[in-house]
Amino acid sequence: MRAKPATTPTPLDPAQPNARTFLVAGQMLTAPRAVPGLHLVATPIGNLGDITLRALETLAGVDVIACEDTRITHRLTERYGISAMLKPYHEHNAAQARPKILEKLAQGGSVALVSDAGTPLISDPGFKLVREVYAAGHQVIALPGPSSVLAALAVAALPTDRFFFDGFLPSRQGARRARLTELARIDATLVLFESGNRIEKSLRDIAEIMGEREAAICRELTKLHEEVRRGQVAALAETADALETRGEFVVVIGPPTQDALAMAPDQLDDMLRAALKHNSVKDAVAQAVEISGRPRREIYARALELTRQGDTGDGDAED
Repeated sequence: MRAKPATTPTPLDPAQPNARTFLVAGQMLTAPRAVPGLHLVATPIGNLGDITLRALETLAGVDVIACEDTRITHRLTERYGISAMLKPYHEHNAAQARPKILEKLAQGGSVALVSDAGTPLISDPGFKLVREVYAAGHQVIALPGPSSVLAALAVAALPTDRFFFDGFLPSRQGARRARLTELARIDATLVLFESGNRIEKSLRDIAEIMGEREAAICRELTKLHEEVRRGQVAALAETADALETRGEFVVVIGPPTQDALAMAPDQLDDMLRAALKHNSVKDAVAQAVEISGRPRREIYARALELTRQGDTGDGDAED
């Protein structure tokens, strides 16, 4: 079943004192009761003026707003005169809160799910709720809107035809560097979240692993002290100690060059040795071409050399 389109808000009728309402530009507007189901409502990532009219109407029209932090969501509902009931839903209480939400939906109710900022389910635990709501046969309705991932991509001036979002990097350096090494081989622009107290350390690790790539450091997007720094990762890391660390960061890293994607010669040799133990030269070369990013002619010549050296196991040479 498809969601009904939002109706045009109308001025408050004084004869309906209990009507669901919201405030825009000093005018109190009425909101119809939201259709039954779970409404995924994107909220501002900083500037409260970025809320959509449809989001306001939905927040005013639902029975319950499920939110990460009721104090943060209350700032938004208070700003727009919305009196809907706020209930916490976050990673620490999700297992207990989900059955109550499902019960409300089973009774024909409507629930809005919001995160502290941006689009729900992006780097938060809401996907489990959505999955269970679908399994119970209820409707899920998405209300698009603000997203720090897309905002950062828009201002980074880096390729956006392909991008890979990886959320927050691990806090421990060893795990962080291992993850960055994996990410470095992805042929796409990377988007990462980072906290102020780890941004300097993360930038230095990124520089050691991807120092030649272009990047943008986006801080406090849409807020009063919004700041975007662009340049080579290595140069940005050198000046990391001068960064204002208060606020939230989104780091955008441009895609690697084809040379950077190509496997190092010693890694290629190890791969070929392993493949030639169980495959013909033809099959081993085909595998290596797909994985290594290096030219087939080069890989074939190297495979023949390893075969001549007798360092390949029992694989059969290609005619």
